Amino acid sequence: MTWKAYHNRGETLRAVINTSSVRRDGVLPMDVAGVAETFRDELDLLAALTLKWHTRLSGNIEQMLAHQPVDLDEAVTVAWSNTAHELAGVRMIIDNYRTNPLDDAMARAMATAADKEHYLLAVMAGRSSLLSEEAALRIGADLEERARLLHRGIPVITPDAAYEEPEVRGSLLERLRAVLAA
Repeated sequence: MTWKAYHNRGETLRAVINTSSVRRDGVLPMDVAGVAETFRDELDLLAALTLKWHTRLSGNIEQMLAHQPVDLDEAVTVAWSNTAHELAGVRMIIDNYRTNPLDDAMARAMATAADKEHYLLAVMAGRSSLLSEEAALRIGADLEERARLLHRGIPVITPDAAYEEPEVRGSLLERLRAVLAA
């Protein structure tokens, strides 16, 4: 892939993400300028969006763990919720095609992506070692569900113990001011 093609792919992907954030319908925006020229098909675009989601999620988890290293479950759950807030349209697309894949190849790809996300959540929450994949997938799915509840504003109670709901996040500017003040 040439630099120009790579650069155009990045610009097109940003346009797709922006469009998905505006539409919030869970449908791949194949009508965005440059998509047909840059991505082979729906699965190729969905894979790029899923990679963007996983990259942002991983970064947000790392940031939350640095900020709140004591309660790992809460840090991972809040990071997932924050990522869903930041990439709301992308998350809707991933959820839609996870539930309603267009074909068998997409169904397999989305199942694999879900497993990898659940594994990441469980390992980063310190709830599973890198060796017990089956347990990690169950724990990760539970963490994702709790994160979804948090994202919807529903109080989350852990099976082990209840903890206070984190404060509702403010705007980016308010959060930056709080960080600078600290």
